[in-house]
Amino acid sequence: MQTTHPFDDDKLREECGVFGVWGADGASSVVALGLHALQHRGQEAAGIVSHDGHNFHAHRAMGHVAGNFDRDDIIRKLSGSAAIGHVRYSTTGETALRNVQPLFADLATGGFAVAHNGNLSNALTVRDKLIERGSIFQSTSDTEVIIHLVATSTKPTAVKRLKKALKKVEGAYSLVCLLPDGLIACRDPLGVRPLVMGKYNDAYVFASESVAFDVIGADYIRDVEPGELIVVNDDGLQSFHPFEEQRPRPCIFEHVYFSRPDSIIEGTSVYHTRKAIGAELAREAPVEADLVVPVPDSGVPAAIGYSQAADIPFELGIIRSHYVGRTFIQPSDGVRHLGVKLKHNANSALIKGKRIVLIDDSIVRGTTSLKIVQMMRDAGAAEVHMRIASPPTRHSCFYGVDTPRREKLLAAQMDVEAMAKHIHADSLAFISLEGLYNALGDHRDAAHPQRCDACFSGDYPTSLTDRDREEPEQLDLVDAD
Repeated sequence: MQTTHPFDDDKLREECGVFGVWGADGASSVVALGLHALQHRGQEAAGIVSHDGHNFHAHRAMGHVAGNFDRDDIIRKLSGSAAIGHVRYSTTGETALRNVQPLFADLATGGFAVAHNGNLSNALTVRDKLIERGSIFQSTSDTEVIIHLVATSTKPTAVKRLKKALKKVEGAYSLVCLLPDGLIACRDPLGVRPLVMGKYNDAYVFASESVAFDVIGADYIRDVEPGELIVVNDDGLQSFHPFEEQRPRPCIFEHVYFSRPDSIIEGTSVYHTRKAIGAELAREAPVEADLVVPVPDSGVPAAIGYSQAADIPFELGIIRSHYVGRTFIQPSDGVRHLGVKLKHNANSALIKGKRIVLIDDSIVRGTTSLKIVQMMRDAGAAEVHMRIASPPTRHSCFYGVDTPRREKLLAAQMDVEAMAKHIHADSLAFISLEGLYNALGDHRDAAHPQRCDACFSGDYPTSLTDRDREEPEQLDLVDAD
């Protein structure tokens, strides 16, 4: 049986990643390299759509970018100087090739391809209305709703149709769209999901994270602003702000876990932010110990920050194998527990007899924490204290993160003391929500939070129509002036 590795099963899934380029020779090769750098955001499937000035070309596949887009025959077929790409972890829609993005359709205004990072929280409601009007859906992805809204619009241009379409959806989206005569990049009015813009020689590039620019040698220019819609074509770049201005609420968990530590978000180094989170955690939750040990790899920067602030030595007490993927074969129930050590193993010579502070980015179901604590005890640790570089995750995300149902979240069922007993730790502490904001250089305004922290606070920044509906709301899909 093939299953998710037990250490990955207890993580929030990294939504998706998008990349787009306009005006570069061999655009699909550029996109493939960019997607390699974004692979951590989605390891289920990948796709690229290109345009050669006359025709669109597409290739989509299950699995990683490597093995699918490092073949010359595939890249040669994806010809043209414009292309968009996507790496996927499904948050809505089944795991199937028909849901792999970018999605493409021939519309009255010409070909239209779209790659989407995020989640539309009214997609089912809009979908039902579209089906009533005669739309025929080819996938179960919420992204296809956008295509149908664009297709059924009466506006004269694809750009105007997209603007109107996006005014009919709610939730989180960062999009790159490819048309015969241009590329569109846009971000929802709250800026929940990230999107950055760069320059690659004379070409404009867009990506979910700046690290994708590093791998191709592009220059980071700036973040796409919340609510901004950018059109790039052979005439240059135009920026629009078609939505009613709102107070931005970018996802706070990008800083804690999702983004790569070598990325820049909102002009700030993710690595430095995570070290600052660890330092704040050390001030809020000190403990007498001999070693600070990160849960690799996501806990490393915070553990360094904790170690420096607490003046406790940092050591790699857990060694991770980098040759085990997210899935592995479990031959029988009798050796199922041995799979744990395929990916992480205790550095026993270092751990034995020591008081350990384990640093991890989050606790979701608690299964990983339980295994890690037991691993430390089996290695001879005298004490095992756990410190978490985010507040307790008590609420599900509806904005593009695959969160378990609330009843599966350990922090929604237990207080911190009970959680400590559940994972068999000598002590357990989380950074406070205020402390997390402090580490980011902010002071949290409870009445008007500067970021989306709904997974911790339950304060959702948009309506959750699909979650809350008993009867589908009356939704006007007709274009208005």
